[in-house]
Amino acid sequence: MRKPIGIIAAIAIVLTTMTLTSGCASNPATGGANVVVMTQGREVTIGQEMHQKIVDEGAAYDDPELAAYVNRVGQRLVANSDKPKLAFTFTVIDSPDINAFATPGGFIYINRGLLAYLDSEAELAGVLSHEIGHVTARHAARQQSAGITSQVLATTAYILTGSGDIADASNMYGRELIAGYGREHELEADGLGAKYMHKSGYDTDALLEVIGVLKDQEQFQRVKAKSTGKKVGSYHGLYATHPRNDQRLKTVIRTAGELELDEYVENPEIPGDFRRHMEGLVWGASMQNSRAENRYYHNKLAFTFEAPEGWDVTAGSKAIEARAADGNASLTLSIRRRDKAATPRSVLEGSSEGTLSVGVELDQAGLKGYTAIASNSAGSRRVAAINYNSLTYLFEGQARDFTSSDAQLLAMIESFRPMHPKERQSAAARYVHYIQVPRGATMASLAASVRIPDAEARLRLLNGLYPRGEPRTGDWIKVIK
Repeated sequence: MRKPIGIIAAIAIVLTTMTLTSGCASNPATGGANVVVMTQGREVTIGQEMHQKIVDEGAAYDDPELAAYVNRVGQRLVANSDKPKLAFTFTVIDSPDINAFATPGGFIYINRGLLAYLDSEAELAGVLSHEIGHVTARHAARQQSAGITSQVLATTAYILTGSGDIADASNMYGRELIAGYGREHELEADGLGAKYMHKSGYDTDALLEVIGVLKDQEQFQRVKAKSTGKKVGSYHGLYATHPRNDQRLKTVIRTAGELELDEYVENPEIPGDFRRHMEGLVWGASMQNSRAENRYYHNKLAFTFEAPEGWDVTAGSKAIEARAADGNASLTLSIRRRDKAATPRSVLEGSSEGTLSVGVELDQAGLKGYTAIASNSAGSRRVAAINYNSLTYLFEGQARDFTSSDAQLLAMIESFRPMHPKERQSAAARYVHYIQVPRGATMASLAASVRIPDAEARLRLLNGLYPRGEPRTGDWIKVIK
């Protein structure tokens, strides 16, 4: 059996053990000297460690042709960047969130959720080139080392669990995958990205089109927030720092588009190629459902834990109990509303019968907890409290031979974590498909057969027609089936 996820702990070790060196280095992308807190080699090491964990946990979207296409576009941009010899890795993440981000050392990620809302290869190039700009300008290394650490931990936790609360626990800005670098750095990445696009043959105005796509999403989320009371999500860089009609941004992008080149560069887009690769893209929740047979999954509360082979797990109205086949050991899990003023340790001290000993702080997959042995005249028990979202999960393990069974009970507690998006059971699969608009069709008529919430608004968003646009007869548009 594969040991449960230890990704956050593993990355924490990498970051804790790395030696940061401060200094002043010349930056070929910006043309100036930058104060940095780590060498570029160390940046690559951090990025490689993160990337390997992401891949090992199955966060990458399983579509080799799409992956190759995104890589081809990305590598063309890299070849025309300020660091053409730096090895870049491009990965499509199996997440419906509308986002893209870069991690230190040349690792670029784009969610399939964002891909669905793009309309051309040039727009894809716009997203990738902006992220490449963050890497070539060494924006991560130009932040404080503590900030980089929290971003690394939170980014990876969020990718693998989809939990904004875990991101919050790692001191990251709300629901964003990775914190934006501030307006000046974002504008710098835009300028660099636009330059790389122009040198690669792409129309730099496509970067402005991406801004429009993301701002439409922001407007839609604000409308939804008013009716549901939920907070508005945001894309980290372009989305967060630029107003829709940002004249300074337009100047930066269009200036890059007027650069003198040694020779004419032909637009690399192949007609219909982008549409061909987006056809059949999964929309919404992941279809890459992957559940281990030895784990218990709670779909509603989105948690899971590993049960030893042969143990039986049953869910009752008040608790979940895992019991050994011979009945000699068991672990009971109950839930209570979280008291934000109380620590997991104080919760145990106030609720456990007996004296607590051998207490240990828990920090697994971004979740904080505490475990100890509770002893009284009746014997010893393994107890634990772990906070997750608005609830506190209480564990109590007991056994006839507690001494020999305690390690197994503790391992079960330590395996408790949020479910990964790919582990969550979903309804029937839905995909992005292209159709030509029939005569007389409207967004309302096309949305009538699409069984998703806010179908009409979402179809408009998918096709750049939000909030009130209508398609023309014969146009190719995206629908969800």
